[in-house]
Amino acid sequence: MNKTILIFFAGFLSCAVIFLSLNFFSQISPFLTGYATLNSAPSGKITENSILLFDDEIILKIANTTISAYENTGSMKPVFDYTSHGIRIKPSSPDDISIGDIVSFRKGGELIVHRVIEKEVDENGIYFVTKGDGNFFSDGKVRYEDIEYITIGILW
Repeated sequence: MNKTILIFFAGFLSCAVIFLSLNFFSQISPFLTGYATLNSAPSGKITENSILLFDDEIILKIANTTISAYENTGSMKPVFDYTSHGIRIKPSSPDDISIGDIVSFRKGGELIVHRVIEKEVDENGIYFVTKGDGNFFSDGKVRYEDIEYITIGILW
């Protein structure tokens, strides 16, 4: 009987340590764990003046927009998934991209849609670090020339 209680207590203690560790690391390093929440929201790209509201429709007056669809990867859950559509624009310079923005970029021939979690400068210029909200690890450095779009709205 004492052995059973000891095994139960050891399992309970192990689970508690794992849970507390994940919670601790998500607070100090948001791009190391999928349990992290980003503190930066996307920058405001849609102004109140660009929204026309009518009884039967809404019109967004935003130049050069396209609509995107998403693959069923789960990397941006819970914000959006393959059933969602995005409204996106092309950035005209690195200054258009801020921490918290959701960007589409090319890596290995694929178009990836993830959130910017860092914006830094190195010997080659400005770079961005991105990460899917549902991913455990960041994508590493992403250069401006690889970024094709900024998502400015999600339609669920």
